[in-house]
Amino acid sequence: MNPIALLLVPRARPSLPLPPRTPAPAPNSTRAARLAPARRQRARLSSPVSAAPRGEEVERFDWLDQWYPFAPVCDLDPGAPHGKTVLGLRVVAWHDRAVGEWRVFDDTCPHRLAPLSEGRIDGKGRLQCVYHGWCFDGSGSCQFIPQAPALGPPVHKNSKACVASYPSVVQNNIFWFYPRADAEHRDVLLRKRPPFIPEIDDPSFATMFTIRDLSYGYDVLLENFMDPVHVPYAHKVLLGKPAATALGPDMGMVGKLHNKEDPGRYVAPCPHLT
Repeated sequence: MNPIALLLVPRARPSLPLPPRTPAPAPNSTRAARLAPARRQRARLSSPVSAAPRGEEVERFDWLDQWYPFAPVCDLDPGAPHGKTVLGLRVVAWHDRAVGEWRVFDDTCPHRLAPLSEGRIDGKGRLQCVYHGWCFDGSGSCQFIPQAPALGPPVHKNSKACVASYPSVVQNNIFWFYPRADAEHRDVLLRKRPPFIPEIDDPSFATMFTIRDLSYGYDVLLENFMDPVHVPYAHKVLLGKPAATALGPDMGMVGKLHNKEDPGRYVAPCPHLT
């Protein structure tokens, strides 16, 4: 036998007696009581949602239980439908001549899912789909299907031929809508109205409505509003003066150093905080 192979053969080790297992000491009730609050505290910190105190309910913000401005009334043409996307919901606003009120529907025809915002207001004041000419009244009910036989069954009265209609109201010369079309929310105005701004209706105030589509979220927009230092550079043409002369104490664009409170800490200028 190869002598090297003998060195590689594992040798059996004698088994050693294991020490006798000592029973675990009885838990100290006082120490357990001290550790219990700490465990509960860690559980609360690790939980993604903090638990509400016993007997109290956490009030969560419901994004769909709010009124949203569609547009200022002065920007809406009563002779044409207007499409918009709000909270990912594609809706269309149009003026119902039968009652003289604005309406908000789903921007989808129930027939072939064509956008109703691409349609028109027909001669009878109904919202007409641009694809096959289906016509809807102010409640969302289909009133006319051109392809249906005149002497045939009234297929336009089928519930599947209706369009979802959302609660809407004009307030402060702004057209608002509520993004729930269920029957239980039809009278939501009796429970909740859009926020009222009395200064808009006050003739002593000058009101100007502006709308601009921006390809970013509201968080970036708010950050932009709180950063006035960018104005002389990003809006140089609007200011009508060179950026070098635009900066200065006259515009409140000079920051400061907090030498006493926090040496070396620079505080950027912000007119809203001064």
